[in-house]
Amino acid sequence: MSGDGRGGSEEHVPKLRLDELMGELQVRIDAVRGTRDRLHGLLEAVLSVGRELDLPQVLRSIVEAAVVLVDAEYGALGVIGADQKLSEFLTVGIDEEGRSEIGALPSGHGLLGELIRHPVPLRLPELSEHPASYGFPPHHPPMHSFLGVPIRVREEVFGNLYLTEKHSAREFDAEDKSVLSTLAVAAGVAIENARLYEETRMRERWQRAGGKVTSMLLTGAPSADVMELIVDEARKIVSADMGLIAERVPGEETLRPALAVGLGREERSGLVLSARDGFVGAALGAAEPVVSADIEHDSRTGEGEAQWAGLGPVVAVPLGAGGKPRGVLLLGRVPGGTPFGDVDTGPLLGFADQAALALELAERRRDADKITLLQDQDRIARDLHDLAIQRLFAAGMTLQSTQRFMEHPEGLERLTRTVDDLDETIKIIRSTIFGLRAHGGGGRESDGLRGRVAEAVRASATSLGFPPALRIEGLVETDVPGDIADHAIAVLSEALSNAARHSGAQAVDVRLQCARSELTLTVTDDGCGMPGDAGRSGLKNIQERAVTLGGTLTLGERPEGGGTRLVWRVPVNADGAAAGG
Repeated sequence: MSGDGRGGSEEHVPKLRLDELMGELQVRIDAVRGTRDRLHGLLEAVLSVGRELDLPQVLRSIVEAAVVLVDAEYGALGVIGADQKLSEFLTVGIDEEGRSEIGALPSGHGLLGELIRHPVPLRLPELSEHPASYGFPPHHPPMHSFLGVPIRVREEVFGNLYLTEKHSAREFDAEDKSVLSTLAVAAGVAIENARLYEETRMRERWQRAGGKVTSMLLTGAPSADVMELIVDEARKIVSADMGLIAERVPGEETLRPALAVGLGREERSGLVLSARDGFVGAALGAAEPVVSADIEHDSRTGEGEAQWAGLGPVVAVPLGAGGKPRGVLLLGRVPGGTPFGDVDTGPLLGFADQAALALELAERRRDADKITLLQDQDRIARDLHDLAIQRLFAAGMTLQSTQRFMEHPEGLERLTRTVDDLDETIKIIRSTIFGLRAHGGGGRESDGLRGRVAEAVRASATSLGFPPALRIEGLVETDVPGDIADHAIAVLSEALSNAARHSGAQAVDVRLQCARSELTLTVTDDGCGMPGDAGRSGLKNIQERAVTLGGTLTLGERPEGGGTRLVWRVPVNADGAAAGG
């Protein structure tokens, strides 16, 4: 019996051991199955991240995959900018309402900055106990366990993955760190592929834009249209809010906007940029794009300069790389915008050369037009002298010789008056010939009153937003003395400036007339009229100029109704007050 009892006890012991072994085997099977499932999850995450080519979507996929892999409640990916702070911060687990309550996204201080300063994996059971922890802002959800790993693209640390609050355990374990580090390696490859894809797409867009510009240049389109296309295309490609082309002013250390588009277009169109400005000067002398992450606080610019108002990131390139640049191309984004990177600005220098080419071609066309004009003037002057004057002179001589055969007093008077009219006509034609030849005698077209008026009207198109209509009548080149011409240009500039600042006009007409020993300048617009609170100093100056020259100023509503009509009249004959001045 006792033997049977010992035998039963010995049989019971192996059974217990077998149960223990089976239980341990089941745990190991579960662990293997969990590891297998996790490896499958990691593989799927790597494949899903690698499928994307759009960089923002790649970054979003990385965070979402990381949260699932390590069973975290919250996840984030911080992109490190050029200033070694977080330039982007993508989150998972916090909804839009929660993000808005928390406020501004972190920039990389405290514990988040620890991984930037020391890019190695970091695992914490309680993140508040770390020396670099600053705590959380108001409305931030509570977080305890923490796991962070850096993401490297080649040898560069692109950013960091941050995971908090593991669901299934009190803290993240070593396997979580290993899995997340593996995902970070795959993420680096995916980010590099997305970057290369983005660079390829960007190059294609620059090439298409360059083709458009070249086609427009070959068709002989006006330079203003070509420059507008250049600025618009560049602004769209780099997602800029403002675009500006500024040309050097000959003989001065300044640049004047030739074209401004986008943010603050009207204000920037009338500004003058100094070539001595540190940022603009650097762009003029650079062989590559000059970039500022925040232009209003850039040490190269002065405080409160109007041309940088309302801008944050800015990039500038010279127009024409060889020799002395003709000007600069500026592109800007609003404050807080993403700074311009190499992908944005790489092809910009070559693209700006096309703007320089457009300006060069426009200048050559102007020179060719001037030469053609001067040749026509010479031909007209020669024909007037050789043909018209000689015929008129012969007719006058014939009539003069006929006078002695005229017996009727009234007929003789009429004949004498006709001879006098012919003499006056010959004087007018000779004066016209003198004016035409004075134009072609080596002086510039802009030196004469006609050219100066045309130049002032052209310049006003920038501030008005459209070119005014211009009509010039009479011998303004020969019959208007130089001092009166100077006054007339000053009055015209002030009148056009008033129209741009106060009238809100859609059309402006300028008429300059020299007739009956009087110079009359008329500027008419279809705007709202001169406001009562507008500064009167400019009009007072115009009035004083008229009085000084013995003339008058009339300011009122235009005949068609609405708008303003300014008429400035001064005498130009020897008997007038102007002649004595």
